[in-house]
Amino acid sequence: MIDGRTGTGGVVSPVMVGRGDELAAVVAALSRSPAVIVVEGEAGIGKSRLVTEVLRHPDVSRRRHLVGRCHQIREPFPLGAIVEAVRRLGDDLRGFRLGPVAGALRPLLPEVADSLPLPPEPLDDRTAEQHRVFRGLVEVLEAAGPAVLVLEDLQYADPKTADFLAYLLAEPPPRLAVVLTLRREDADPTLRSVLSAVPVHGQVVLRGLTTAESGELAAAILDTDRLSDEFASYIRERTAGLPFAIEELLALVRANGKLVHHDGQWSRRALRELRVPRRIVDATMARIDRLPAGARRIAEAAAVLQSPQPDRILIAVADEPDPVDALEAAVGSGLIVEREGSLGFRHLLAAQAVLDSLGGLRRQQLHDRAATALLALGHPPLGQVAHHLWQAGRLAEWTDAAQRAAEQAVELGDDDEAVRLLRAVLREAPLTPEQRGAVAARLAWAALDTLHASEIVEPLTEVLDEDLPAAIRGELRILLAMALGQAGQDIERQRELFRAALGDLAHRPDLRAWAMVGLGVSTTAEVSPDEDRRWLTEAAGLVDQIDDPLLQAFVLGRTGSMLLDTGDPSWRDLTDRVLRLTDERPRQRREASAYYSLGLAATYAGQLEPARLLLTKALEAPVTQHNRRLEMIVRSGLAVLRFLRGEWDGLHLDIARLRPEVTDHYGRMDLELAAGSLALARGDRDEGRALLERATAAAAETATLEVLPLGTAGLVRSALADGEIDRAIGQVDRLLDILRAKGALLPSLGWALPDVVAALVAADRTDHATDLLDEVGVALGAMEAPILAPAAAEAGAMLALAAGSRGGPADVVLAAAAAYREAAAPYAAALATERAAALLLSTGHDRAPDVVLGAATMYDGLGATGDRARLAALAQGHGIELPRRHRGGRRAYGGLLSPREREVATLAASGRTNNEIAEDLFISRHTVEKHLGAAMRKLGVRSRTALAHQWAESSKNGGFP
Repeated sequence: MIDGRTGTGGVVSPVMVGRGDELAAVVAALSRSPAVIVVEGEAGIGKSRLVTEVLRHPDVSRRRHLVGRCHQIREPFPLGAIVEAVRRLGDDLRGFRLGPVAGALRPLLPEVADSLPLPPEPLDDRTAEQHRVFRGLVEVLEAAGPAVLVLEDLQYADPKTADFLAYLLAEPPPRLAVVLTLRREDADPTLRSVLSAVPVHGQVVLRGLTTAESGELAAAILDTDRLSDEFASYIRERTAGLPFAIEELLALVRANGKLVHHDGQWSRRALRELRVPRRIVDATMARIDRLPAGARRIAEAAAVLQSPQPDRILIAVADEPDPVDALEAAVGSGLIVEREGSLGFRHLLAAQAVLDSLGGLRRQQLHDRAATALLALGHPPLGQVAHHLWQAGRLAEWTDAAQRAAEQAVELGDDDEAVRLLRAVLREAPLTPEQRGAVAARLAWAALDTLHASEIVEPLTEVLDEDLPAAIRGELRILLAMALGQAGQDIERQRELFRAALGDLAHRPDLRAWAMVGLGVSTTAEVSPDEDRRWLTEAAGLVDQIDDPLLQAFVLGRTGSMLLDTGDPSWRDLTDRVLRLTDERPRQRREASAYYSLGLAATYAGQLEPARLLLTKALEAPVTQHNRRLEMIVRSGLAVLRFLRGEWDGLHLDIARLRPEVTDHYGRMDLELAAGSLALARGDRDEGRALLERATAAAAETATLEVLPLGTAGLVRSALADGEIDRAIGQVDRLLDILRAKGALLPSLGWALPDVVAALVAADRTDHATDLLDEVGVALGAMEAPILAPAAAEAGAMLALAAGSRGGPADVVLAAAAAYREAAAPYAAALATERAAALLLSTGHDRAPDVVLGAATMYDGLGATGDRARLAALAQGHGIELPRRHRGGRRAYGGLLSPREREVATLAASGRTNNEIAEDLFISRHTVEKHLGAAMRKLGVRSRTALAHQWAESSKNGGFP
């Protein structure tokens, strides 16, 4: 929900997480009367939220609630929290049977004075006067029973409040329960002695949330099912599991326009920029200010070090002359804790608060000592050393340490950290051209395995302008070409770089093979398939000269994927070699990349069973789960596969979650292709067209020919349904022009061929359709194409019908539908069945109703509501009514929200703009406005503010109805 607590528009979890046991304990303690319960924990731990949930509990909510809070002000108002709590009684006081002593409260409660007895005669003794006030307060509290008195932030209590608690709790009224919250370490000694002297019936000490609970809380705030384990771990590390800190961090993410749906690099970078919440800064610095000088120096050293360190490191950095007393005082304060023999702050937020308080010179001095102390260790933490050397201004030493730390990060699989370090070295270090070339190469290899490939194009280009040795120059040319490829930029330049690299790498068969693969894959429409195949064949011929089995698998995978694209049956032999090389279990990135390349190519070629095997193994590989870029492109490929296989349950939401994280050009193309195709099938025509137009334009620009037919099919089908034949023919001509310029008809053309021929027939260009099918027939003679073959038969039947044939064409199309089903392509089968129905309806065949119903059943099973609507209109035009009962199509929701309306309304209520919702859900802004308007009408609200309030309330019962 949206909350006004913070300047950024705070976010509060709609549910309390990780406090079930504590909630039960407090509620159970309150079941007795009288009762005293103490809830302890540091700032932001969730004491107030726990109390709020306790008061809402059915066993407690029927009692009267009196809540007061102590405030951190220089001159506390005596008894301020008690007065605040009693004042809440308001007019209820008039119904209480109060004795004269309650009149002593009139000066304290002027707002309700008329509801109190007349004031008693003043006393000369101030102690006696205070005692009479205490008696009056107790009488009111007793009369208010059964009641729960809640006093929060008791560490700020004034002395009189502490005295009153001692008085009240020595013999509490029988119908009163008292709940006290405080940070014990910040409480006055007097208050601590009071609490230790009274009987406590329940004591709860709140701890930070676990990693799993932190992820659950963040997921609840962000209204998503779950966060990745990696992101949950990061949140836990950053916030120590403090609920308030988690809420504040995510509020600032929202304020920055970077709402997190899933763990990813962009969200992690956003979190690094966040400031420490003010409440935690104030609480931390108040405790720092109370420390002796030596203990404060220890705390400052720990803040600079950030991570826990042995005591000798802390002492060295603090340069503390009296280390024992200083350490004892720092640990005794609770700010510094010991973990497995090391000392440090309990959480990074507190450390950051102290670090931010230090002046520049003091901070640089501490960083200098930290670098020196850590370097003296037997196995120094190189990343930390590099950080401290940089902050200390020791540039030459930092240059070496940063490079060593980057190497260590790569070995540990943390490519993002390696990229960060090496970019800094390349930017800041005084290096020779040869040294810059070597650093740039290491940077590029690390970046190509992350989501940062596009960010290295400029620095690599700059380094290549310098005077470099041939071997380094050739390697950098390959790396720059690969970075351009991942960014989807300048194919001609990619080819030039790959070709130029070959001249520099005479003695590097591994890199030569890589360049040849690049020339074979980074193709253009003007390059013949024979040339592509020649480069890939040469690369495969170098495999036996390559010592690295990982690179062997990569080269074989890329070569095999190209063979799949062209329908060459020898792809099976190369795939078998990859499987043997890897024992059918990809373990390293190059191996997983080979499985991905083969699996994606198999998807578009219609080899859907091998595709599922290869892509699933690529995704399940542990290395994929630890490499965000690889995981994202594999999941994008799987989205296309799931669409083609008709596995649509949850696909739309999975695509929406992927979208913010997929930055790879080709991965985004796959994702938009799947999203657009699915949107059209479900009847969201505007968004479907927009996505498919974007995906096909990108495919045409980069000559990604295997992608183009599937997207073109959806656009042509949509145009024909609208009667826009010219628009359909425009799509057809673009597709065929590109394929013919390349001189290749690919197996992936099968996804579009029936729609292409339908458009040509509709445009009265049957001669063009005949020529196309003749070309396809020739190509099929040397091609393995499980989708193109039945598609050609289906298209031929449609052409035969146009030429006047009757009866037989429908059987051919139904046979094609059966072939699609055999190939695990149920959506293609449903479309073919609809075409067969159309053929039978056009001839008045008595089988038509059964085939129509069969197509409707297939669409219902898929959830293809848009296609079913088109089929229903066709059938109705021939006097056939499809069953009206719900069979998976769009429901009539009446006054209830449809699933899409609920989805849009929830995002709008959580603060997303229409543009952001459109991006998240892959729909147009117009569609967002339509769904949001419908939802607000049904909910009876007229503003987003009212919508947010209603969402906040409905969240308690599972969300909007």
